[in-house]
Amino acid sequence: MDIWQAFHGPNAGYILELYEKYEADPNSVDAETRALFSNWTPPTESELVAMEEMSSPAVNRGGSASHVGLDFEKIHGAVDLLHAIREEGHLEAEIDPLGRPRTPDNGLRLETYYLTQADLERIPANLVGWTAAAEAESAWQVVEALRNIYCSSIGYDFSHLQEHDERLWLREAVESHRFRPPQQRQYLIDLLERLTQVETFELFLHRIFPGKTRFSIEGLDMMVPILDEILRRAGKANIGSVLLGMAHRGRLNVLTHILGKPYEQILAEFKDPMRQGIRGLRDDLGWTGDVKYHSGAEKQLVGDEARLLVRMAPNPSHLEHVNPVVAGMARAAGTDVSERGEPVFDPRISLPILIHGDAAFMGQGVVAETLNLSALEGYTTGGTLHIIANNQVGFTTKPKSSRSTMYASDLAKGFRMPIAHVNANDPLACIEVARLAIAYREKFHKDFVIDLVGYRRYGHNEGDEPRFTQPKMYALVDAMPTVREKWATQLVNMGVIDSDWPGQRVEAQMTHLQELWANLEAEEDLPELDLAIPPAGAAKRVKTAVSLETLHELNKALVQMPKGIEVNSKLSRLMKRRVKAFDKPDETTIDWATAENLALGSILAEGIAIRLTGEDVKRGTFSHRHATFYDRESGKRYIPLQNIPQAKAAFEIHNSPLTENATVGFEYGYNIQAPERLVIWEAQYGDFINGAQTMIDEFLVSGRAKWEQTPSLVLLLPHGHEGQGPDHSSGRPERFLQLAARTNMRIANPTTAAQYFHLLRRQALLLGDDPLPLIVFTPKSLLRHSLSASAPQALAQGRWQPVLADEGVEAKKVKRLVLCSGKVHVDMVSSEWRQAHDDVALVRVEQLYPFPKAELAEIIAGYEQLEEVLWVQEEPRNMGAWDFVKYHIDKVLDGRWPLQYLGRPRRSVPAEGSAIWHKTNQERIVRLAFAPMDEWDE
Repeated sequence: MDIWQAFHGPNAGYILELYEKYEADPNSVDAETRALFSNWTPPTESELVAMEEMSSPAVNRGGSASHVGLDFEKIHGAVDLLHAIREEGHLEAEIDPLGRPRTPDNGLRLETYYLTQADLERIPANLVGWTAAAEAESAWQVVEALRNIYCSSIGYDFSHLQEHDERLWLREAVESHRFRPPQQRQYLIDLLERLTQVETFELFLHRIFPGKTRFSIEGLDMMVPILDEILRRAGKANIGSVLLGMAHRGRLNVLTHILGKPYEQILAEFKDPMRQGIRGLRDDLGWTGDVKYHSGAEKQLVGDEARLLVRMAPNPSHLEHVNPVVAGMARAAGTDVSERGEPVFDPRISLPILIHGDAAFMGQGVVAETLNLSALEGYTTGGTLHIIANNQVGFTTKPKSSRSTMYASDLAKGFRMPIAHVNANDPLACIEVARLAIAYREKFHKDFVIDLVGYRRYGHNEGDEPRFTQPKMYALVDAMPTVREKWATQLVNMGVIDSDWPGQRVEAQMTHLQELWANLEAEEDLPELDLAIPPAGAAKRVKTAVSLETLHELNKALVQMPKGIEVNSKLSRLMKRRVKAFDKPDETTIDWATAENLALGSILAEGIAIRLTGEDVKRGTFSHRHATFYDRESGKRYIPLQNIPQAKAAFEIHNSPLTENATVGFEYGYNIQAPERLVIWEAQYGDFINGAQTMIDEFLVSGRAKWEQTPSLVLLLPHGHEGQGPDHSSGRPERFLQLAARTNMRIANPTTAAQYFHLLRRQALLLGDDPLPLIVFTPKSLLRHSLSASAPQALAQGRWQPVLADEGVEAKKVKRLVLCSGKVHVDMVSSEWRQAHDDVALVRVEQLYPFPKAELAEIIAGYEQLEEVLWVQEEPRNMGAWDFVKYHIDKVLDGRWPLQYLGRPRRSVPAEGSAIWHKTNQERIVRLAFAPMDEWDE
């Protein structure tokens, strides 16, 4: 069909000649032509004669319906019309269950192509390329057949796809009705039974708990049977894990009917009992719990020799922010890291399903960020199935006020994802779309979007009155029978069931729920929490030192370049320096990047897999890491940590897109799914973490308190004031410290390579016993600074030290104690004033949280002549660590000395916009750290 549309008249002979070549040898034509010919049958001799006659000047080409001959332009118009129906039929599809009329598109009208029904009835079906199984003799019958397919309860939206093979597959699948559900009596009855369970559960909750928030599924009830069908197909495809993410609309129903959460537990949670003695235990662990429609669950499905683990991720009210979390979980579930080298991802092992809100899908940027990850190296999931729970209204906002596109799903078009809009009141159409979606995903390992168009029976929540803002819409909703009622009526009319059967099933289900409710005791116990309590002192006991011999061997393996890799000349000099790093074990030859390499290599040698991602992590934002090398001629890639012989687990490293929110969420999900692996994300600059604040607040630091999760994700945030302006200076330590409570994370600001080495190793070795998120404020200008370098012996004999004492002064002379954290210590210790004041001790607080009170107290106790204690920082007073540490330091000082602050004044931005201004202020802070306090006011 497409061939004759593009080539006709004199060019037809050329096409036939090409086809003869193709028949003799398919490889004699190019791949695109092979694809075109693979589903095409050339015209017969009689058809060719007729086409010749039509192209003759003697043929009437005026379009008269009464002419006995066939008009070539009419055939051409018919072909164009059929193409338009396939491409744009969704514009007239009956996808709104409320029955509101849609404005038809002129592109689908006969007159647009100068056609009449009579014209189409005279054109043979095969002349317009009709090869489908459904019989059709004329082009008019073809038009009717295609309208029944493309303008029915399903609107197939595939025209934006650029991949020819996918378009052909989808077209054939749709037009052959390959994925239509079975019509057996029992299947139809089972579907009604499922809808009865879904509806009566909501009706019962509404009756027992009137007005109590539950975000009911009513109006989108078919979401559950759609998920049933996808899971059934996933099991047959031997998928091992299904990872499910959704917001709160319909969540309780999905938890109950898909995840198997008992009715009794849901009802008990609505009663919200308080058990005696439980509060103290949970408070001790920082546990707060969350509302029932945010919680997650998991269930093992077994049947027909298939085992399928279905897991729903918990999600806060931030709607779509669970999207990248689920994608990361699916990536981890499908990745094998058991062998040295690059991990192996199998897209057939896990299936992510994301259920979106219609307003949120277009409104929240994290959706686009997540869709962008779908085809990226290191982030693809092998295809995510998206279901848009389309209420056709936001909280109170109509589509025309919430998006600039025709459909809620249009965002997905930019990522070349097929879309099917389906009427949520047509059960069989919904099942057909579900089957098509999972089959497409299984074949192409790409995303598919189901736009489930329904409505919302109540307002945004059950206490909301939607008629205030959508009176016309809710007049239709009030008059609309439920999908269960419509389906029941249809089955009765078909003679599948008796007329009294649907009512009996509703009554039986309601009776069952009532019995469960009546049997709940007044203080029905909820399931006990299985909160893992880490062993006391685990972080202090872990041994992070690695022998010099082992480190030396690791270093040799890391700097050894294979044949065929000739690196840039500047990197050659760098590698030569690294080769000599262990020649003198007591000299400070280990810089920051070398320490990191050795830490990661030693972690791999202990059988712990590592995933390192972030913005420019392969090279490093500051050209310091060089974890990936490229041949200077061919560009061939070499990753040393994937090739060291000591490794017993896989290592992967990926440059992430410039997307903080979704990438941090993705790594969080990966970490939660595979807690035994060390997962690290690095920002290009520390302040980029601003873009992921929701992920920090709602998942990383609160996941344990709300949902009993134990994240151990590592964030590397370059931090330090070097005159680069308000941006790119601060990793915002104050925000993390404000969120620090009940030992929910570790926050460190290490200043030496050895400290960083031990910090990373400690994190990896605690994954099994005491997992916590680790926030590391890493250096920028100090990456190559001599005072940040360490001796190999410090890696072989040392350990992580939360506080670093001042080794350059005599304790008995110290009168002023300067406490600080991070780069400002290097500024002070290398200043001219340091040499003139041997009575000032510069002590670094390397671990900001949990705050090291005991270690600091021990150091202070050694200064017998102490008179003054200062906290010095380069950040403004309302930023940095000051507001957090002053309470803890005062506790240690216990009133013996007042604690003074020295640093920049309170500001609304982290740093000055001028390098000169920065230098002036920095020099003043450093100078005053050693000056008498009466000079501070000058």
